[in-house]
Amino acid sequence: MEALKKVSEIRNKKLNKIEEIKNSKSPLEAFEKLQEYAKNGYDSIPEDDKKYFLKCFGIYDRPATPERFMIKLRIAGGHLNSSQARVIGECAKEYANDYIDLTTRSQCELRYLRIEDIPTLLEKLSAVGIDAYQTGVDNFRNIMNDPLDGLGLDNVLPSQKLLLKLQRMFLHNPDWISTLPRKFNTAITGSLSNRCNIFSHDCCFVLAQKDGVYGYNMYLGGKVGAIAKNADIFLANEEEVLKAFASIADIFKRFGFRDNRNKNRLHFLIEAVGMAEISSAIRENAGVDFATSGETMTKIDYYDPDQGKVQLRDGSFGVHVVVPSGIFSGSAMIDVANLSERYGNKEIRFDMEQSLYILGVQDVPSLLNESLFQIYKNINTPYFNHLIACAGSEHCPFGVIENKSDAIKMSEYLSQKVPLESGRVRMYWSACVKGCGIHGLGDIGFEGCKAKVNGETENAVHISLGGKLVSEGVEAYTVIKSAPLRYAHLYVETLMLEYKKYKGSSESFEQFHERVLSQYSSAYIGFMMQFGAYLRDKNIELELGFAINTKTGKNEEFEVFELGRRVYAKLAGKEAYSAYDRFTNVLKNEKLQSIQELVPHADTNLIQMCEKILNTKEENRAVVFSELLPFIGL
Repeated sequence: MEALKKVSEIRNKKLNKIEEIKNSKSPLEAFEKLQEYAKNGYDSIPEDDKKYFLKCFGIYDRPATPERFMIKLRIAGGHLNSSQARVIGECAKEYANDYIDLTTRSQCELRYLRIEDIPTLLEKLSAVGIDAYQTGVDNFRNIMNDPLDGLGLDNVLPSQKLLLKLQRMFLHNPDWISTLPRKFNTAITGSLSNRCNIFSHDCCFVLAQKDGVYGYNMYLGGKVGAIAKNADIFLANEEEVLKAFASIADIFKRFGFRDNRNKNRLHFLIEAVGMAEISSAIRENAGVDFATSGETMTKIDYYDPDQGKVQLRDGSFGVHVVVPSGIFSGSAMIDVANLSERYGNKEIRFDMEQSLYILGVQDVPSLLNESLFQIYKNINTPYFNHLIACAGSEHCPFGVIENKSDAIKMSEYLSQKVPLESGRVRMYWSACVKGCGIHGLGDIGFEGCKAKVNGETENAVHISLGGKLVSEGVEAYTVIKSAPLRYAHLYVETLMLEYKKYKGSSESFEQFHERVLSQYSSAYIGFMMQFGAYLRDKNIELELGFAINTKTGKNEEFEVFELGRRVYAKLAGKEAYSAYDRFTNVLKNEKLQSIQELVPHADTNLIQMCEKILNTKEENRAVVFSELLPFIGL
């Protein structure tokens, strides 16, 4: 492990400010004063406790709501029972304005809390086995698992019991409270389908097979903007998983970087020394020569409740409760608890897409007639079934846009303008670059930013496409930067119209992207999204679909040229180039007035755009799409 020692010495010569705060005292000192703070009020709490130490126990001061706190609850694997759900709901009603956020780590958050109420709230939650320990800052965060673990038809290795063993290694252990260089996300799945975003964590244990034995391949280094990589380690049993986890945790604690806080995740340690060195260190540190990796089995498109339910091993069903943007309530959580007892097996599971399942249901039609499902619909809502939106500016100091309401507004707009009877569209929203809404893995991702419109700054989003959860995951690529929110829904509408028109009967947007959109450059797709919105605004009917079986090879020069040719042909009713001399432009030497005579009733901007493209000399025809945007007023 010499390479780790050397790079750690270099990177840890100067500590960041948070590390200096961490060295000033034990987090437990702040937690032990919670009753005192509750008695003496908000102003009695030291700034370092608000800023850092109380976060170690999931207690977040929220400046956006003065003198109010948020508590992040640990829900191991997203699994909870009806009694726990009921108490969470009751606490939300009594102390948190009846508000609950469901999160992308399969847990939940209570907001608007007064410091005076927090000790009592935590005591009530603790009585049913729920707490907030180590859910914030530099700790092991909530471990994720398949919400259908042990019950799904494609679940090979039930993993929840193993997850709890992993959790016991660090939870409530003073040696692991705030002693890591940065947060550490972990996930485990024994299923063929990826229902827990398995490849995006610092440490991932993924269903695998080697020499006829089912176990887990170890993946490391995932974070926002980076997919975890195979560590070339196969773990054949629970004991090996526990030893490998203990080893990588110890390595990160000892050698992880503590200088630049933005580059202190495990990903950057791996980047510095290479995965081979990390894998070797894990084996050496554990004292076990773990086998090399087997075949990763978690790589298929997850089967999900797009029909509102999913059949389980015992013949019962898991019924999906769709919670748009994760905005839930204590009252609704109590309803879920009651319904799970009346219709199910008292088991409830949160999923990574901010929604939940009621499990063990036999009489699905009767359950769906309950009033809960008039609010939280669970069927035929493709724009809501897989919608994610992080806290946003209303609740988070880092949020650039409000986010949750923006996501809901867009989904409502698309539901009205481009209704889909079938299909799957994963729209993931993050309010800022931190990416808590995992926008980089969405079919369509949105990252909050600012843009200038007519000289005024307003809310906007970077729009990306192509994120994937299948196989080992793929990060999305940007197609439009700084799209003003006032227009963003119109741009996405273009994509949805194309998807609806050309998709196969059961084709997801992810599959449509792979079959159609992946053939084009990102610049072309972004331009066409805006171009389509322009055409609709001007009531100009042009059939310019992406799915025309024209493979461009992502050659932007050809795409621009082909676009101009097609637009002109549609408007003028003839080709822009003669059949005998392919590159002889029939518009050559024509003035704009003459072109308008050739193309009657056409939009002037479109004619100028065609002229820009088609009259460009062949040797200078590398027009880029950004040069064409002014012609369509965007």
